Amino acid sequence: MKLLSVASEIFPLIKTGGLADVTGALPAALEKLGVQTRTVLPGYSQVLDKCPKAKLVAEFANIGGHAVSILGAKVAGLDLLIVKAPGLFERDGGPYADLNGADYGDNWRRFSVFAKAAAMIATGALKGYKPDVVHCHDWQAALTPAYLRFGTEPAPPSVMTIHNIAFQGQFAAQVFGELGLPASAWSFDGVEYYGSVGFLKGGLQAADAITTVSPTYAREIRNAEFGMGLEGLINARAGVVSGIVNGIDTDVWNPETDPALATGFATRTSARRSGNRKAVAKHFGLKPGDGLLVAIVTRLTWQKGMDLLAEAVDGIVANGASLAILGSGDKGLENALQQAAQRHPGRVAIQVGYDEPLAHLMQGGCDAILVPSRFEPCGLTQLCALRYGCVPIVARTGGLADTVIDANMAGLAAGIATGFHLGPLSARAIVEGVADAAAVKRDGKAWARMVKNGMTTDVTWQASAERYRNLFQDLIDRQAKA
Repeated sequence: MKLLSVASEIFPLIKTGGLADVTGALPAALEKLGVQTRTVLPGYSQVLDKCPKAKLVAEFANIGGHAVSILGAKVAGLDLLIVKAPGLFERDGGPYADLNGADYGDNWRRFSVFAKAAAMIATGALKGYKPDVVHCHDWQAALTPAYLRFGTEPAPPSVMTIHNIAFQGQFAAQVFGELGLPASAWSFDGVEYYGSVGFLKGGLQAADAITTVSPTYAREIRNAEFGMGLEGLINARAGVVSGIVNGIDTDVWNPETDPALATGFATRTSARRSGNRKAVAKHFGLKPGDGLLVAIVTRLTWQKGMDLLAEAVDGIVANGASLAILGSGDKGLENALQQAAQRHPGRVAIQVGYDEPLAHLMQGGCDAILVPSRFEPCGLTQLCALRYGCVPIVARTGGLADTVIDANMAGLAAGIATGFHLGPLSARAIVEGVADAAAVKRDGKAWARMVKNGMTTDVTWQASAERYRNLFQDLIDRQAKA
């Protein structure tokens, strides 16, 4: 089976979040099942720098007013097709925003050209290559199914995966005339969305199947609280919507061989984690003693519940726990957490920014990790934590609910718990959740059982990759019978 994956980022070339981890790890898992993946990726400067041996495989004089080249490259086991359009993608800032953090004003053009190029590749623009199915990720790739549906060439079936429905790619109606779509696409059945152009909406409307990154999130987005205005469309297409939980790359996240850890340890035991705990405490200048050392590795945003954390810090410290925080985001939340660190020296510390090796060390050394998200489509942090013996304390939402077994009375009695679910999310619930974890930690035997349960949980891509392969095959079979 030949799969064309369309994504705006992929690890280890370019990453802003979990999307890159998924698109970077899933191809290897699918390959074991007989699925050959080629990934279409924008030619950002960061990508081109890491692909010096990329070769020209096609040229197009005009896609959306830009000359576009397609480069082929193989890096870190990934088979890449890079959409090179210097005026669109070779910039000093990030993939979506400039050095000041402001979204590029022409993102609609950048990712419409990207999606159009992907659709052309999907319909045979590269000599000798035509995929059996197309898998598109988030709004940046979402016009690809629309171009396939409204195009004139026979097209393979497409799958649209929602990693976070809050990010939709909504732009002014005036840009529609420059997208290269027929007039019929300006409709409820096309890309029109409340009088504007909706990239994600168009992809969800046009794709043959829709997936989200956890079963619970697939149910949640049918409601207004989580659907972000698209719940009507999701309900209308409920028959083609499914949730497939993410996995992690267990070669990258392997505590036995991870170079970021101060002391490696086997995934069958938590022995030797103490060396990493000491390294985390030293790095952050913390003195946690025997109290619970809690990690927070996240974007500092409202979605992630960081405003509630800022409110809960004093209560957490009063109960004897310490906090090591790594992340960046909303400046007000960064300041609030920095002030909390100043109030509690030696007990609370924050490093603003993102540091991948440090994130690994924190997972391998902290006792627990706190993930109080208001919504979380899947979440990868808690999966990494489970594998590294770091007990998750999570909101009961999305993939967090699907992947962490709550340490309630039944879970503890049965010896199956892997973490803690917070009650209805609030600052008080966070304080109580951390206190509950600390209480179980004082019962060394119960805590050791939880840690072991987490470390032996299957967080690989194997089962999920099989579900994707079966979905792809079903779409191919249906199209063949049509």
